[in-house]
Amino acid sequence: MRKYTTKNLVGQPVFKQVMKILPREPFDIVVRRCGSDRYYKSFFSWDQLVVMLFGIFSRCDSMGEVCDGMRALGGKLNYLGMDSAPSKSTAGDALRDRNNEVFMRYYLALIKYFKPLLSVSRKEKISFEKFYAFDSTTITLFSDVMKGVGRNPKGDGRKKGGLKVHMLTDVHAETAVFAKISEAKMHDKKFLQHLNPSRGSMLVFDKAYNYYRQFAEWTDEEVYFVCRLKDNAKAEVQEVPYETTLGKEEHGVYRVEHIHLKYKKDNQEKTLCLRLVYYRDERGRNYKFITNSWGIAAEEVALIYKYRWTIETAFKKIKQNFQLHFFYSDTENGIKTQVWCTLIAHLLLNVIRVLSKSRKAFSTVAALIRIHLISHLDMMWIVAEGRRTYTKHTASRNKSPATVQMSLF
Repeated sequence: MRKYTTKNLVGQPVFKQVMKILPREPFDIVVRRCGSDRYYKSFFSWDQLVVMLFGIFSRCDSMGEVCDGMRALGGKLNYLGMDSAPSKSTAGDALRDRNNEVFMRYYLALIKYFKPLLSVSRKEKISFEKFYAFDSTTITLFSDVMKGVGRNPKGDGRKKGGLKVHMLTDVHAETAVFAKISEAKMHDKKFLQHLNPSRGSMLVFDKAYNYYRQFAEWTDEEVYFVCRLKDNAKAEVQEVPYETTLGKEEHGVYRVEHIHLKYKKDNQEKTLCLRLVYYRDERGRNYKFITNSWGIAAEEVALIYKYRWTIETAFKKIKQNFQLHFFYSDTENGIKTQVWCTLIAHLLLNVIRVLSKSRKAFSTVAALIRIHLISHLDMMWIVAEGRRTYTKHTASRNKSPATVQMSLF
């Protein structure tokens, strides 16, 4: 890595460089459509987005910390187009009153805006160009503002609230293309009605989304899917075109069936024809995959399901690198606003990784941005050539315990 020089210094702090990546025009269009700045004389929608992203990137635990941190910036707020830091009450009122829809729409607009940049790779041995995975993750809330999962507690106990983030990701680009927030009690399969996959798409998801009527509609629309068969499913075997016996150390496809599944539509019993693929993985675990795609090899069916873990990785990145266990508001609208802004921050970091051509882990990029958020260093240089070095000081009789130091150089 080249040494630090004045050439790496720029006239703007890193946070301003991050914000410059965001296109302003789509945001202004969304604001006008939602009317989110109506009746506001100050602290407009863009100001709120700046404040939220500052808190998210710096991993502040409360809105008070966010406002105090921005107040400490002093003159650097001019770089962000703000004359002064908002008070805690002003930011809190905006979280409560300004509809989170403006941030939801902007996030969806950003997905379309950055799609050409992020869609630069394609998974090997997958014959579908349009390849998507979807799943949900539950976030527990320390209040009953949104209804949680499970039974109501007995006695004076209170059930914690919770929300679900349902996300559709492009597996090839490894980035989200659609998201929806709901109460945690909502069943996963209800998310399917919000999807609008195009013809020729391949969808992969967990067995929690088993919904035969929707599967039949997708089949008619030439939309393909792969998922696991539920354990209690009543499948009628019509044909067994392939079967083999695997040794104890072997893995792979060992049986393929053509099956019928019954479902009801308009009070009439219908039949759904699918392929059932039996697969054993490297650890000796057996799986049953169902699909409506008849033209691909059974091995590709198993491979497609393996790529479902890309969305699990996306959820892991979000939960590990952003403070989604600390919320800046105790209102449903405020909580949803913070989640949408967190998804915007996650998307921004993915864009920064691509623009800088960095091979660093997502968590490393997030840490570097956080550490140097108000430094006047070139952001692309930080991400591309910066590193986290851990200097371990061994403990001795007369010295303090071992410490870990994080630095760029």
